[in-house]
Amino acid sequence: MNIKPKLYHQCLELVEKRRNSIQDHIADIQNNLLSETKSSAGDKHETGRAMLQLEREKAGHQLSEIEKLRTALSKINIQERPGKVGVGSLVFTSEVHYFIAVSLSALQTDSETVYAISPVTPIGQLLMGRQKGDEVSFNGNSFVIEQVI
Repeated sequence: MNIKPKLYHQCLELVEKRRNSIQDHIADIQNNLLSETKSSAGDKHETGRAMLQLEREKAGHQLSEIEKLRTALSKINIQERPGKVGVGSLVFTSEVHYFIAVSLSALQTDSETVYAISPVTPIGQLLMGRQKGDEVSFNGNSFVIEQVI
């Protein structure tokens, strides 16, 4: 089954796209800071610079979080391991399908929607160590693990 490598590469692409977007935003902020000219209204100038610096700091934090996602993805082994749910597992349930990797968004395969989740999310923690046939309850909903790849 070729679905796991496709999902893994979608995760990589999403993370890279976010990373590039944040880096572009940081570059724009930096350009705005450099081009900010001192106006006759000194307080207004200083306020504008302070806001740009806060925005740059926020973007830097976002970039740091993206780098953590990249690192986590680089450590995932997507080779098939039949049995229990672990990092890198693709979990088919009677309700929703999960790729245990990093928290991103819904991923699309040819015919399925699969949610990329981190093993430390509440649903990820519930799934870890489970196996085919196990029933899981989450937020008042129950579902059965149909397959672990």
